[in-house]
Amino acid sequence: MTIITRSLQMFLIIAALATSACRSDERTAALALEQCNVVWDTPSGDSSGSMPIGNGDIGMNVWVEDNGDLLLLLSKTDAWDQNYDLLKLGRVRITLSPTPFAKGGVFRQELKLREGRIEISGGEGTAATVLRVWVDANRPVICVQAEGTAASEMTVRLEPWRTQSRTLTDTEFKSNRDVQTAEAGTVVPDVLVEDTPERVTWYYRNETSVWPVGMKLQGMESVMAQFADPLLNRTFGGTILGEGLVRKDLKTLQSQKASKSHQVCICPLTAQTPTVKDWQKQLAESITKARSVDASSALADHERWWREFWDRSWVRIGGDADADTVTRSYALQRWVSACGGRGPGTIKFNGSIFTVELRDKGEVKSDPDYRQWGSAYWWQNTRLPYWPMLASGDYDMMQPMFRMYLDSLDLAKARNRIWFNCDGAFMAETMDMWGMYCNIDYGWKRDGLPVSEMVNPYIRWIWSSGLDLTMMMLDYYDHTGDEALLKEKLLPWADAMLRYFDTRFKRDANGKLLLDPTQSIETYQTGVTNDTPNVAGLRAVLPRLLALPENVVDADTRARWTRLLSETPELPIGERKGKRVILPAKTFEGRANCENPELYTLFPFRLYGVAKPDLQLAQDSFDTRVEKAFHGWQQNAIEAAQFGRAEEARKMLVANAKRKHEGSRFPAFWGPNYDWIPDQCHGGNLLNTVQTMLMQTDGSKILLFSAWPKDWDVEFKLHAPGKTTVEGVLRNGKLETLTVTPAERRRDVTVMGEVR
Repeated sequence: MTIITRSLQMFLIIAALATSACRSDERTAALALEQCNVVWDTPSGDSSGSMPIGNGDIGMNVWVEDNGDLLLLLSKTDAWDQNYDLLKLGRVRITLSPTPFAKGGVFRQELKLREGRIEISGGEGTAATVLRVWVDANRPVICVQAEGTAASEMTVRLEPWRTQSRTLTDTEFKSNRDVQTAEAGTVVPDVLVEDTPERVTWYYRNETSVWPVGMKLQGMESVMAQFADPLLNRTFGGTILGEGLVRKDLKTLQSQKASKSHQVCICPLTAQTPTVKDWQKQLAESITKARSVDASSALADHERWWREFWDRSWVRIGGDADADTVTRSYALQRWVSACGGRGPGTIKFNGSIFTVELRDKGEVKSDPDYRQWGSAYWWQNTRLPYWPMLASGDYDMMQPMFRMYLDSLDLAKARNRIWFNCDGAFMAETMDMWGMYCNIDYGWKRDGLPVSEMVNPYIRWIWSSGLDLTMMMLDYYDHTGDEALLKEKLLPWADAMLRYFDTRFKRDANGKLLLDPTQSIETYQTGVTNDTPNVAGLRAVLPRLLALPENVVDADTRARWTRLLSETPELPIGERKGKRVILPAKTFEGRANCENPELYTLFPFRLYGVAKPDLQLAQDSFDTRVEKAFHGWQQNAIEAAQFGRAEEARKMLVANAKRKHEGSRFPAFWGPNYDWIPDQCHGGNLLNTVQTMLMQTDGSKILLFSAWPKDWDVEFKLHAPGKTTVEGVLRNGKLETLTVTPAERRRDVTVMGEVR
């Protein structure tokens, strides 16, 4: 009864706070984190009405159907099948009998952000029941607890949809980028295991792999023995067990008797093992570890992790209804990123691990495994959820992405030797997690093409991706001072990227680097020389690398980098609409996509900004840009903030914060935009825009409110280089508090604009 009382008390508190926050007749205060909780008062019809939850690796879409059943759609960041598709682990249905959650009755489902769990309450009086659902932040365990005022029976059923071998559908094949024909892409059934009487266990195992197919296609057969197939024998699945539950059949657990409380644990596992028995052994060890921790202690530790996460960083904006919308969107996107950002797998821009079935006007068109654009990583998209993690202090969540690209470096070096007979490495713009191009982009039909020739003109000669990641790693080092990352990861990576430019490309008559062949991102593909993203990238990262301590960079390397900087061409400058502007390249023809490559000088390479020279040039380049869109992966909102356009940045930010997918119930499921749902490019850009409006850094300088609207208040805590945090409160244009840690960094802070 205590649980129900607390739930009702919290409901009344939140309702009162929400009513206060929505008043339109006066300046509104910033929403507290608890006011950003998502609350539903009716069940959902299907997975489109689900809430996301996860521990960074294991995720779930959670919803209650109209009949009162709790549905859990399970996912994991590394559940790659043999076709290189990221599959779901499975779906679990939990039924209480009698159910307190059926449509038409008292119902409440709340995502409790600070506690890191979902709470579902229903029924009244003697039928009142509460479910708590979470994915343990510290262990690979999903937990569901039920407590009621009356006894009930529980049934837990695994609902596999991969029940027989089949080939890919046309829709799946078009999304997959590594299988040559739909018939070649076989999906195999999940295997149900005859386990102990109190467990349901299942798995999916890759007995074949597309990895060797791609390696041979792309001319890498001679070095295949040096690398391991990351897909073959990969096995993923899990075990369901719970107090007082026994197995009814291979899919179903059922309570032995009615009880007022129930507890279910689901233990997922992905592993590459020689045999299924080896995987089962690892799973058994994982279950033993999971059950060795007292449930109440585990929950307390879990909630402590989430409290500390929310205490790392925050941005809470006040002033009007739009400020509320942005505040809630900011908090919910950080939640989604954290739920899928700490596992072995890098965040997928096209849905993370929270995709659901494709629906068209309510009709189901796919199973839960489908996602548009498949499992490849486009760097222009992948980076966007990660850039904001610097200012948020979410450094742990950046590690999986760093690891994936760094693990691909040796293969990239081997490719350079085979394809171009040059040193170093370049980073493929669209790549599988092991570093090679997607087979469809490389081209199945070679028609006499040299091994180095790609058929996809949109990404064929994009070389700037590796410089972009170098810039991000330099920022990470400046923030954290992580010497191990600097020496073991950043420097080897940066040097390989720079060696590629140094040894692959010729020099012009003036001794300057001549980038040819190249292209300016996806938009300018033909007749391009010295594209602006590459030139800007070299001009951004080389001085920062050369500024590293002498005991870190040896003399020979420093001399080589110094020479390369002296040989880097100037940014191409020209005229557009009567104004002096940055051009997308020295030479270029036509347009094939919708980017503004010249503005990569603003983001990510930050050659221009509010406190930097020649700001007018950047502003005129922005004002005369061709592409005006700012949603999805478009960068215009970030760039507007980068040079101080507060109102322009706010207009785009607010529009993006309202751009929810119409078919999804969760307010931070963006998209599909250019990609898929929930669109992590869009969410990442939203966070980055807020942060750039609020704080910019340049070396040791910290610039506050450089693009902040005059009528918005804000409470914030952000991270800056030098292991620095900046925490403040701005109300009515007055900076009420400002705390900089360490204190000596306060002298590096400049409060800009009309803030007093």
